[in-house]
Amino acid sequence: MNAEKTKVHFTDSYLLDPTNPIAVNLIGAGGTGSKVLTALLEINESLTALGHAGLSVRLWDDDIITTANLGRQRFFESETGLHKSVALINRVNRCIGTNWKAETRKFERDSFGMIPEEAQATITITCVDNVKARFGVAEILSIFRNRKNYRDTPKYWLDFGNSRHTGQVLLSTIGEIKQPDTQKYEAVASLPFVTEEFGELLWQSEEQDDTPSCSLAEALQKQDLFINSSLAQMGCSLLWDLFRYGMTEYRGFFHNLKDYRTQPIKVG
Repeated sequence: MNAEKTKVHFTDSYLLDPTNPIAVNLIGAGGTGSKVLTALLEINESLTALGHAGLSVRLWDDDIITTANLGRQRFFESETGLHKSVALINRVNRCIGTNWKAETRKFERDSFGMIPEEAQATITITCVDNVKARFGVAEILSIFRNRKNYRDTPKYWLDFGNSRHTGQVLLSTIGEIKQPDTQKYEAVASLPFVTEEFGELLWQSEEQDDTPSCSLAEALQKQDLFINSSLAQMGCSLLWDLFRYGMTEYRGFFHNLKDYRTQPIKVG
């Protein structure tokens, strides 16, 4: 009797040995996004130390920093009134000498229904705070599924989502990723969008009160202090595995910080 092979996804070959830095669109610069950006900085520095071309990140967020963002998000009192994306990207560029970009607008179609040219990136990471925005990103990425053979062809979508004490991270492919021949594993070429697999659940779990918080104390009633940072670290570890090891047996996880439980989601 043959043993069942472990299902794995092999990283797209271009990510492992690119000629230019990998284009990454990070959407959302709030509690999770601001911490994911720091993790991307660490991934970039580690990759370049290993002889890789590194990352080229574009951060999208139209929000302005308020006092309610201080403490739980990576902002300081002197930055209040600035755009979140600009403050964070300027800080990173000064720190490591990169030329990463800030967008002070939403990641969406323009007033003419056109998709911005900058929306095209090899990896898209979403840290958005509502389901409608997530489905809007999914619509744009779906259009890219059939576009091939040009620079920065979209390959992956890594989505972060959370409530007060819980959250999830899920990796999706944008179309099928060519897999190598293997006798040891069962290679999986396509990983479904979070909106396709958990769409109904996302709408059911949508918070009813999305009113902006006026203080840090109010913000902490909606999202606990460390849920964002714990998701960011674990989720970016999955991204790191794609680069470092060229494969993954997992495509995400459910995380509960209240009782310290994490349930991995296997490739399947």
